[in-house]
Amino acid sequence: MRSGTLIETIRIERATTDINDAGTPVEIWGRVAELRAERVDQSTEEFIRGFGASDEELVIFRARNFDGITPKHRLVWKGQPFNIKQVTPIGRRKGVELRCVRWPG
Repeated sequence: MRSGTLIETIRIERATTDINDAGTPVEIWGRVAELRAERVDQSTEEFIRGFGASDEELVIFRARNFDGITPKHRLVWKGQPFNIKQVTPIGRRKGVELRCVRWPG
């Protein structure tokens, strides 16, 4: 992984639960890390589902190794949140490949 290819900035966030003013638990996303990454692939597919047609945007990133990233986290790129679907290590602690799908909504 060459540093010149790491031109995208991504943010890894973790969900925590807090209580709002009404006493209801709400999910809040807090920053875990901000990383430089390479966008390997980006594609959009249309799926026919029970509720109708929907689009899914898949983006694959490669970044330097950062311990602890799991599918429980989410990734934010260009202000858009993405679900992390798969975390694949590259080499021996050299890097990580993240397969992400755009957050619904």
